[in-house]
Amino acid sequence: MSTITQDIAPLPSSAPIVKLTAQVRSWKIPITFSGFAIASLLLFVGLGRGQRGELSTFRLSETRDVIQLPEVALPTFVTGVLVAIVLVLMAVSSAWLVYRHRKIPIVLTIMFALLFLIGFLAWAASGSTIPVPGLLIGTVTLSAPLIFGALGGVLSERAGVVNVAIEAQLLAGAFSSAVVASATGNPYLGLLAAMVAGALVSMVLAAFALKYLVDQVIVGVVLNVLVIGLTSFLYSQVLAPSANLNSPDVFPRLNIPLLSEIPIIGPVLFRQTIIVYVMYVAVALVFFGLFRTKWGLRVRAVGEHPQAADTVGINVNRTRFIAVTLGGVISGFGGAYFTLGAVGAFNKEMTNGMGFIALAAVIFGQWHPIKATLAALLFGFATNLQNVLGIIGSPVPSEFMLMLPYVVTIFAVAGFVGRSRAPAADGKPYIK
Repeated sequence: MSTITQDIAPLPSSAPIVKLTAQVRSWKIPITFSGFAIASLLLFVGLGRGQRGELSTFRLSETRDVIQLPEVALPTFVTGVLVAIVLVLMAVSSAWLVYRHRKIPIVLTIMFALLFLIGFLAWAASGSTIPVPGLLIGTVTLSAPLIFGALGGVLSERAGVVNVAIEAQLLAGAFSSAVVASATGNPYLGLLAAMVAGALVSMVLAAFALKYLVDQVIVGVVLNVLVIGLTSFLYSQVLAPSANLNSPDVFPRLNIPLLSEIPIIGPVLFRQTIIVYVMYVAVALVFFGLFRTKWGLRVRAVGEHPQAADTVGINVNRTRFIAVTLGGVISGFGGAYFTLGAVGAFNKEMTNGMGFIALAAVIFGQWHPIKATLAALLFGFATNLQNVLGIIGSPVPSEFMLMLPYVVTIFAVAGFVGRSRAPAADGKPYIK
């Protein structure tokens, strides 16, 4: 039997290697752009306000600011028409980029969103004045507990544990901080009590999810109901009869010298309470801890592939337990903002579902601390915007503004804003 062989000359080492890659066209962003562009045409042009020459005024400074910026007055109808035209052109350009198999720059998406926002504000504030610093200050204020809750959710879910109990952690922190701060007269002890309360709730979640392998979503829902019922009962039986246990001192706003006088940015970021300043640090620490330390690498490893992490000597359940507990500490600290940073007293169910909004921010932010923070700021902005529009008498229904963040989240989860993928082992218990 003969064997037929064929010599194939090997490629020289200097020969270039051509990589063939196939890009899959995704029309999600052009479709989204087109939808908003059509909406802007209908709203700013078809239902255009200010056709009699009304102006939309944007106030850029507060009366106590050292540096006073002049107000910006825009012709409502002309601004709306120009914005609508530019948005249509940007939608067409995004479609052309996708057709040519090119990536849509993130700058284009940011500019599109900013232009639509400017056009919408100009349309809504026709003949009125929008206080831009007040709008942004309210955004940071309303977003603070959401950001703390989102950070706690990111830590927990990056480790592979679904944290539906953010609402319970926020509420437990709010209740504990009010009671301890009122009883001791020291709001800093109230902050410590809030962190302990959040940690206890998260430890219960971790124990049932990791030790007894109970469904994590069910445990989170049960904890939410339990804490709501428990705090409501204690409020009625303990706090309501005795005002001495529900009158904590509220942290004052601290102005940082020089930084607080920067136009627009200064009043928004550097005239806040100590809780908000801690929030800035918490965002940076969570990001650094997750992506710049060995501990963060282990947390992400047990959330993505616990079997592989176990083979290299990582204790999966202990790592998850620590991450979930730390997330509860952060969420509980955020709950203290309700009583020690804003209201000054505890009320029944005062978190008002913000824990679930924080969970939506985690998904919207693609389980990334900075992106989740930006998502929480979007929720806070939409919530405060409906308050401002109601004050100036805008025709926009307040219910629409309250609905907006959830609509954006649906778009994000559907993939219109970008890829949204949870850690591979999120919600899956690990049995060694």
